[in-house]
Amino acid sequence: MSLSSTAHNALSILASEGGGHGGEHDPVLPYLTGGGALLALLLLLWITTRFNRDR
Repeated sequence: MSLSSTAHNALSILASEGGGHGGEHDPVLPYLTGGGALLALLLLLWITTRFNRDR
């Protein structure tokens, strides 16, 4: 089983679990997601600048 077919199967299972709700669901908290991504990028930037110091 390849990775793409596994991902396709997982997505089709998740899509079918919605049942009769018509796609209505709570939001995923976009501010939390964006804040986490920003924090991760700032951490990577900080690590990169530590390794690129002129000695």
